[in-house]
Amino acid sequence: MTPTPHIPHTPKIEEALKARDALAAALSQAGIQLPAMDIRTPWADDRKAEAQYALIHLGVCSAPIALMLAGVITKGSAG
Repeated sequence: MTPTPHIPHTPKIEEALKARDALAAALSQAGIQLPAMDIRTPWADDRKAEAQYALIHLGVCSAPIALMLAGVITKGSAG
């Protein structure tokens, strides 16, 4: 995954980017690829302020992908 170019790289953004990439890699190992994974921050138009936190936006997925994801989570939580 490549960083979103318009987001300034603050410690919280870096943390979210690493988490997004780790999640994408784990999903890929399970044979699951979400169509869009992005980083979102709480600010609206003022991008000069440093974000207090960042969220990993998983985007949307089809029903078959959601079922695959549920199966992987269920299997992982059982063991």
